[in-house]
Amino acid sequence: MLFKKRHIELDLKNLPQHVAFIMDGNGRWAKRRGMPRLVGHNAGTETLKKIVKESKRLGIKYITFYAFSTENWKRPSDEVNGLMNILVKFIQSEVDEIHENQIKINILGDLDRLPKYARDQVEYAIKLTEKNDSMFFNIALNYGARDELLSAVKQISEDVKSSKIDSANIDETLFSQYLYTNGMPDPDLLIRTSGEKRLSNFLLWQLAYSEFEFVTVFWPDFNEQVYQKALYDYQKRNRRFGAI
Repeated sequence: MLFKKRHIELDLKNLPQHVAFIMDGNGRWAKRRGMPRLVGHNAGTETLKKIVKESKRLGIKYITFYAFSTENWKRPSDEVNGLMNILVKFIQSEVDEIHENQIKINILGDLDRLPKYARDQVEYAIKLTEKNDSMFFNIALNYGARDELLSAVKQISEDVKSSKIDSANIDETLFSQYLYTNGMPDPDLLIRTSGEKRLSNFLLWQLAYSEFEFVTVFWPDFNEQVYQKALYDYQKRNRRFGAI
């Protein structure tokens, strides 16, 4: 079955199962328009809504968005507070529709550092949608891949000490069970907006064999057509996973 829109033809039988996004360029988008950075972050939230809906429509099962990194705490406090307020506003306005569409919200990252008002809203959304399974909507929040890997190593070390696991049985499968993405397939495709070409401490273990697509548009300008073009490019690639 083929899907055709605006001269982009997608093979619906050959779509990625899991797409990850680095939503880059909100601040620069706003700056070019002479507006505060938070205006760009608000505009980026509207893009997020569109891409979640488009992914659901296409039947993509897992989507992961890099929303707030462990390094983002270094930003000015007014921007950090503004981002937390945008997060809360997004959950309050969208969680009922997300739940009605049987989408499950997962958080990748450590919630303990979030302000209580934001953490409460996130935990509410997780609890409300925990039994849904039509699509898995992952938000990387206070997330850093190096922190994730170090945490996994520490947990494995503790479990070896307490004889819960045998060190001889540590392999890639077992290690993956200690990551935030436990039980999920690794991303097939990573899309980063704004033209930057780096991972920025995002899913370093999980992206080992992912396809990368770097698009030049800023995240607020990323739309369904640009998304479809990235998916179309993905479908033309030959994924060998190290083999011939």
